[in-house]
Amino acid sequence: MFYVHMLLLLMIIFIGIRHGGIAFGLLGGLGVSILAFVFGVAPGTPPISVMLIILAVVAASATLEATGGLKLLVKFAERLLRKHPSQIVFLGPLCTYSLTVLVGTGHSVYPLLPVIYDVAYKKGIRPERPMAMATVASQMGITASPIAAAAAVVMATAADNNLDISLINVLLVTIPATLVGVLVGCLWSLKRGIDLDQDQTFIERCQDPEFKAQLIDINEENEDEQHAGKQAKKGLGIFLAGIVTVIFVAMFGRDLSLLPDGVKMSVAIQFLMLSVGALILLTTKVEPKKIVQSNVFIAGMTAVIIIFGIAWMSDTIIAFHKPYLISLVSDLVAAHPWTFAIAMFVVSVFLKSQAAVLTIMLPLGFAMGIPAPVLIGVLPACYAYFFFPFYPSDLAAITFDRSGTTQIGKYVLNHSFLLPGFIGVITATTVGYVISTTIN
Repeated sequence: MFYVHMLLLLMIIFIGIRHGGIAFGLLGGLGVSILAFVFGVAPGTPPISVMLIILAVVAASATLEATGGLKLLVKFAERLLRKHPSQIVFLGPLCTYSLTVLVGTGHSVYPLLPVIYDVAYKKGIRPERPMAMATVASQMGITASPIAAAAAVVMATAADNNLDISLINVLLVTIPATLVGVLVGCLWSLKRGIDLDQDQTFIERCQDPEFKAQLIDINEENEDEQHAGKQAKKGLGIFLAGIVTVIFVAMFGRDLSLLPDGVKMSVAIQFLMLSVGALILLTTKVEPKKIVQSNVFIAGMTAVIIIFGIAWMSDTIIAFHKPYLISLVSDLVAAHPWTFAIAMFVVSVFLKSQAAVLTIMLPLGFAMGIPAPVLIGVLPACYAYFFFPFYPSDLAAITFDRSGTTQIGKYVLNHSFLLPGFIGVITATTVGYVISTTIN
């Protein structure tokens, strides 16, 4: 019956891929209903702690976006890129990575993509080099963010398994690991593809006046547009202070008795991030209606429903078949615990949410007895949805690259994001594994 249930899960995932977005969550709920009414399987436990943390973080981040603070962050990054155009292959991905680490979502990449293209093209650099790596880097930053859903999953799962894993334990591994992965990917991207002045396909396309005209219609904004309002600056200052507070409490909360006895850090993140949103709201007087209409809020609520449905269905199957699963792979995992990274990677190819992958896989890893340092070390492997080039940020990069160098190949899988993704994730996972198993 395990294979029948897994076939049902795969069917749900593939149908979800066709519809995209919130469909994963809705179809996951349908899968739980089928398991309960048709197969008589008791529903597992939905990931309530994870969803609450995501809701709190999204509420704070969406409030920041409503004040214009997120746009202000993008402006700072834009100034840096335009000031050092020759370093765009490194600075572009590093900016998108840093934005994700700060705001906890890879969806912050969209405003920077046209800037990265514009700077690269005007400097005569093949836009594919920074563009493809920039979208990969924006997703790699998720496991390095103290307020991202992925960190919430790790904290909540560790607490459920009575393991003493702090946020700092995770970040000390994921930040250097993913940063090294991004830098290695950038280094490889320096010479990828043919230079624009030698690319015959591009040169021939430039013979079309309409195509040539669209290459250069992105202009730098004027000083008035670059001027940020007081509301945005105040909102950004409070938000960054909130992130620092979360990290400080995670590091010294127990030693300084900052939290009441028995309060878990996963719960502290919830009320701290809601407080950050409240302080931004009160001090900037931003309209609540703007918060729920923001891109971050919409993307965050979609992520919550995806995790609610698909992770609930997966937990139901795993909990019901846990003894069989452990006996099936325990020998391999015991001998080579790093192989768990491959399993996470494969799941992520189809499930386009790192938080959802970790929600499904981490409880299974703990149940198999995989040491916590190993699980922390291989966290970067939960990002593999670059494999198929249909993630929104990848499609956005293709759209914004008006030169046509960032593209989906004739055979679909020979696309611009595949090799940077493999290089970045494999490097980050290897470095993370070495760091975590060495220091822990």
